[in-house]
Amino acid sequence: MLGSVSSLPQQPQRPTISGHMVVCGDDTLARRLAVELRYVYGERVTLLLPPGRDTSRPELPLTQRARAGALFGRMSAAMNRNGGGAGSGDGDTNAGVEAVRIMEAHEPSDEVLEEAGVDRAAALALVYDDDERNIRAALTARRLNPRLRLVIRLYNRKLGQHLETLLDQAAAVSMPGLDPAALDASTTVLSDADTAAPALAATALTGSSKVIQAEGLLLRAVERTPPRPGELADPGLCTLALLSATSQDPAGTEGSDSSGDEGPQLLPDRATVNAATGRGTVVLEAISQAGPDRGPARMGGRGAPLGQVFSRRLRWSALGVAAAVVALAVASVITTGESPLHAAYLTLLDLLAMGDPAVEDTDSASRQVIQLLSGMAGLLLLPLLVAAVLEAFGSLRTASSLRRPPRGLSGHVVLLGLGKIGTRVLVRLRELDIPVVVVEEDPEARGIPLARSLHVPTVIGDVTQEGVLEAAKIRRARALLALTSVDTTNLEAALYARSVKPDLRVALRLYDDEFATAVYRTLRTAHPQALTRSRSVSHLAAPSFAVAMMGRQILGAVPVERKVMLFAALEVAGHPQLEGRTVDQAFRAGAWRILALDATPPADRLPDLAAVPPYDPLDPSGQGTPDRPSGLVWDLHPGYVLRPDDRVVIAATRRGLAELLRGQRSVARR
Repeated sequence: MLGSVSSLPQQPQRPTISGHMVVCGDDTLARRLAVELRYVYGERVTLLLPPGRDTSRPELPLTQRARAGALFGRMSAAMNRNGGGAGSGDGDTNAGVEAVRIMEAHEPSDEVLEEAGVDRAAALALVYDDDERNIRAALTARRLNPRLRLVIRLYNRKLGQHLETLLDQAAAVSMPGLDPAALDASTTVLSDADTAAPALAATALTGSSKVIQAEGLLLRAVERTPPRPGELADPGLCTLALLSATSQDPAGTEGSDSSGDEGPQLLPDRATVNAATGRGTVVLEAISQAGPDRGPARMGGRGAPLGQVFSRRLRWSALGVAAAVVALAVASVITTGESPLHAAYLTLLDLLAMGDPAVEDTDSASRQVIQLLSGMAGLLLLPLLVAAVLEAFGSLRTASSLRRPPRGLSGHVVLLGLGKIGTRVLVRLRELDIPVVVVEEDPEARGIPLARSLHVPTVIGDVTQEGVLEAAKIRRARALLALTSVDTTNLEAALYARSVKPDLRVALRLYDDEFATAVYRTLRTAHPQALTRSRSVSHLAAPSFAVAMMGRQILGAVPVERKVMLFAALEVAGHPQLEGRTVDQAFRAGAWRILALDATPPADRLPDLAAVPPYDPLDPSGQGTPDRPSGLVWDLHPGYVLRPDDRVVIAATRRGLAELLRGQRSVARR
């Protein structure tokens, strides 16, 4: 059976429209991505999900279709409250939820993909949680439609790089006449874990920054806490957002789209920024040069550290013996008049009972006394050497085992869960040299080998059980990151941690927006001075996947409380909101803002603006020469007129970027 097809609400089945988009997945990211494409970008979407359980039995969980229906229903209601849909750009300004076509099938086989219309689709997203399934489906889809734009979710980053090249080569072989320029964005491999990890790691740090890389430059979006009365906030290069937190209310609102005027304001104009005194901000900070691509810094040796091989008592004992040797050697020099080197040599011989007994007539009584003392020290040294050998042997056997949190640890981050997301967040925190204690219930979890290799203290146990968080030193921690895949587990851990330490910084991974809002408001009411944030991995990752589905280059997504701001690279040509306008005229408050101009000539531009450019010995700074400028220009004059051949870096809201793309499509049709 190929699978069942339905739409919400129910309507007669209709043929798939050419140029639509297909999303295949088995978790929340697939449903979020379908919502993003339909309600933000106005695209026609076919959503392929695995079949769920029977919803007629109330004791069983909702089916995949029912979960998607509930999400689409909430989004449709929100769109109606906001005054209509995003529109598809082809005259269908408010097609509603009927445009989302839902299919159910166990596997994305040839027949299922054909029924979903992949052979006529413009783009396909493969966001299954299983890398192997995504790869198999990608190879099948490329064979069915060589022109298809593919967006693939892979956890393995190295494999993803090779897969992009392989699939683009397959498209070129299948259609020899295909324009090579179209292959630059034909296959995009993304990881939701890599997309969400920086935001989750930054949430655990006060005054943290989110880093976006563009053409070898590092763009930092830094969160500024509300200034105190009489103080002025640092505006940075420009203000990207106004936070809900104020000097009188440091916690702010829950920060979602439903917060209204009290929520965060993205991309405000200058007048709004000047009027918002005492309010937290997100600003664009100084730009720094990025080095060549390299792996993360080594965070732990392969062998066991000295502190693990030899205990503290054993080290003190060894120090005592060494002090005895020095003292005996000094006494020998003073009493016998020998050279220090010879005296030390004789002392060691006596100490190890290897030597030269003082029985000759020329030997003085002092020499005999020193020899006796050295023999006694040698007797003490023998068990010390045996103990050192035994302890080192036992320590080396257990050097690869998980470490326990040390007694004096404080100021660390407690990380719950070592799945895909938790593992990536652990790497980010260790790259920042932030001390971490991990709590994981499953001893065979994905991230356990990484925690072992990095010598990260780990507590194996159920976080909901008494004593587990105490073992992680939660009372002396600076923050708690609850990143398990179960919302109730994350909530229970957060509530218990707050009862132990009321001012603890808490970030929860929650899927349901309404549930997250209720949780935030409750925690904020109970602990108004403590920072609480809830994050949804699919909510953070879906905008990046959606922009890739539209064939545009996304540089990064930055969370602003529970909203998301996108950084993207756009060609000015075809955008009536940009082309022929000055930088100041092109700015749309609350929608988009031009941050930089790519001064590199079009023929020399990098296809991927997020990549580090190759080193040029004639231009080691990467900024170009007077006769051949290159790189990104960040200090744009407000009066600069944008030309069709310009490429710009913009910060935009999700709806702002969708409006730009719809305007470009309208121009293309005309």
